[in-house]
Amino acid sequence: QVQLVESGGGLVQAGGSLRLSCAASGSIFSINAMGWYRQAPGNQRELVAAITRGGNTNYADSVKGRFTISRDNAKNTVYLQMNSLKPEDTAVYYCKIDYAHIGGYWGQGTQVTVSS
Repeated sequence: QVQLVESGGGLVQAGGSLRLSCAASGSIFSINAMGWYRQAPGNQRELVAAITRGGNTNYADSVKGRFTISRDNAKNTVYLQMNSLKPEDTAVYYCKIDYAHIGGYWGQGTQVTVSS
């Protein structure tokens, strides 16, 4: 049974930083892409950042230069370093892990709140 455990969300003032982590376990299949999405109240879930197994990255325009996605393949873990946070970054952040053969799985979500 695939399990994704997210951590690192919280409340921070504008300009501050947070680091999210998502650890995957429970599958014998290899992990392809890993990513972070977010959903603010009243909005659709949107891609924040993604990273391939080889380390290629993709970012939403709104977070470029502020957020950095990384992964540790040995630990099946993906990270999102968020700097220079803005109130508009407030949302529930979800990790998504794409496995070979069995598809994508979502984390439970972690709340990030940025106060002005």
